Amino acid sequence: MMKKKVLVCAALTAMASLMMASNVMADDFKIGICNYVDDASLNQIVDNIQTRLEEIGKEKGVNFDVSYDNCNADANVMDQIISDFKADNVDLMVGVATPVAMRMQAATEGTDIPVIFSAVSDPEGAGLVESNDAPGANLTGTSDYLDTASVMNLILAANPDAKKIGLLYDVGQDSSAAPIADAKKYLDDKGIEYVERTGTTTDEVQLAADALVADGVDAVFTPTDNTIMTAELSIYETFIDAGIPHYTGADSFALNGAFVGYGVDYANLGVETADMIADVLLNGADPAATPVRTFDNGTATVNTETCEALGLDFETIKTAFEPLCTQVNEITTAESFDELEANE
Repeated sequence: MMKKKVLVCAALTAMASLMMASNVMADDFKIGICNYVDDASLNQIVDNIQTRLEEIGKEKGVNFDVSYDNCNADANVMDQIISDFKADNVDLMVGVATPVAMRMQAATEGTDIPVIFSAVSDPEGAGLVESNDAPGANLTGTSDYLDTASVMNLILAANPDAKKIGLLYDVGQDSSAAPIADAKKYLDDKGIEYVERTGTTTDEVQLAADALVADGVDAVFTPTDNTIMTAELSIYETFIDAGIPHYTGADSFALNGAFVGYGVDYANLGVETADMIADVLLNGADPAATPVRTFDNGTATVNTETCEALGLDFETIKTAFEPLCTQVNEITTAESFDELEANE
């Protein structure tokens, strides 16, 4: 009789364990994603985070309940979104771009809510992590670090006689600080003149673009600056009409009309960010000990329509760029990557 009771208890214990395991697998994980601004690069990241999380959810038998919002560069709206995430007891927050990541870091301090950031160009410089290899706090993520010297090399490969370079950026964008400083040093070392023009709104960026044309620059450089990215569709024709190629820090600029975008694959950045999210939620990975992921910055994307409008031959440009890049891609002007794919 005693043996029978033991067997029954063992069976009940096994059943309970199976039920617990089943409940774990059926868990919903609440994720709050806040995007900094509506632009092609950041939207591409968000789209790929959500798509990849859906794939992982199906593979693992779990559900990622994603709440998404865009603060459109408004700090007050950003704070409200993050506050709403906390009130909703999200299991993890995702900050897309440096300003959002910094607000999330401050808002989650002293809590057990992990933060995964994406498209933070300089995590160490922004004070988000102690080091990229060992973040040291309850957050980590993916970086779209830009190798500025490589972009400068492309400018001179296309035009070895360039004498004056325009630097177009938003002084309030953390992602622009280090690349602009690097560009100045590079140009100083080469003895090439440069002129800076800045803007914090689309209207100001348009005025800055007009000023660069008046300055008589041979080319314009912009890093991974979200303000300029947002304004690109409004300024690219200004540069085309003046015969000035615009070199930028992401393929999304080229999608919106810039001559060249050089940098990371933002679709892949989104996928990798989703993988990090899943690793924390499903495998218990510790953000503080999870290295920031950086990527090869060797892809140049040339807008062939802009190239032709500037009077340049794409094959000649491609030949000049190829020794300096992992690959040279072609793109045409569209408002979004989805629109581009729909037109192809």
